[in-house]
Amino acid sequence: MPGVIFKSSKSPAAWKSNLMFADRFLAATRVHGPLCVGIDPHPGRIPELFGGDTPDGLERWGIAVIEAAAGRTGVVKPQVALFERHGWQGMKALARVCGAAKDAGLIVLADAKRGDIGSTAEGYAAAYLAADAPFACDALTINPYMGLDTIEPHVRVAEASGKGVIVLARTSNPGSSDYQARDLEGAPLFARVVESLAPMITRLQGKSGWSGLMLVTGATGPDEAKTLRALAPKALFLVPGYGAQGAGASDAVASFVNGEGGCVNASRSVTFPAGTESASSVREWSAFVTAAIDAAQADLKSAL
Repeated sequence: MPGVIFKSSKSPAAWKSNLMFADRFLAATRVHGPLCVGIDPHPGRIPELFGGDTPDGLERWGIAVIEAAAGRTGVVKPQVALFERHGWQGMKALARVCGAAKDAGLIVLADAKRGDIGSTAEGYAAAYLAADAPFACDALTINPYMGLDTIEPHVRVAEASGKGVIVLARTSNPGSSDYQARDLEGAPLFARVVESLAPMITRLQGKSGWSGLMLVTGATGPDEAKTLRALAPKALFLVPGYGAQGAGASDAVASFVNGEGGCVNASRSVTFPAGTESASSVREWSAFVTAAIDAAQADLKSAL
């Protein structure tokens, strides 16, 4: 695996610097491996020892996940909607979780799937991608299906601040084929979307050669991920569908090149593993979570 280095380090300077997002991301995954820990506070799943399904509970639990992940992975992905359902208090918790992740030296991918035009898109970009954004993250997921003018404001702000933009291409949910796989002049729609992104991929390309214009491509469709790799050889990939959603490690990293090229998300399987629901202390809970993170990381590394 040329260029791939897996070693322990909690906050390498390489991704705490002002490098382009793609270069910081690559440094983080080269040190720790491809696992991205999803921070998804599902209703009814937050243990009472953190405060349960309340804004304070989400904040305490999310920060505990950060503490468990630091030194074991380089990338985390908070799911914005699951914080947002608690109103402004939930968004305050999200901001604090994102801040704790940045303080721990982690790459933060905000999973919000925004997608709108004009000043609205500019507002989303300012909230998540600007240098002084209140929700401190390194990259934001966006939905491209309203057109390129919904993506451009995010890319423009990402260029200025050294951040990344993560575009939904071929997602892992069962209904994704309703639209994404439809034929459009001889190719599936998801392929046409990725073809249209080529100039933006170049604009966010870092010194490493990889681009901070990331693509979401599900682990449940490894052949389609390989198709997307051929269409976008320099784009980093965010790969959902591994773990609780059923895809194995080999399928999850099928589109990687020489052991790198993206990250593989795992959420429920590493933050709600067996034993956490009955843990009597944060220390006991943490032991289950760190073991699950270590196991997932080792599984993915073995498939590279």
